[in-house]
Amino acid sequence: MFCSRSVSVHLLRGIGAVTLLVAAFAFGRDHVWLWPPLLIGAVVLLRGCPMCWLVGLLETIVDRKQTSSTR
Repeated sequence: MFCSRSVSVHLLRGIGAVTLLVAAFAFGRDHVWLWPPLLIGAVVLLRGCPMCWLVGLLETIVDRKQTSSTR
């Protein structure tokens, strides 16, 4: 339900979201207009909250292990 097709894509989405969050907090004080789009971009990449991303990562790993063990 939550999982991506690959762990690497899931991790890249997480790295992108963390980058956007860091940028939002680093530049948000000086450029207030940047803050909302950066936060929205991070939420989109995480597909919700950070816990949703983590659950998706775990499901991706479990799904990958089940697929490889049935072969």
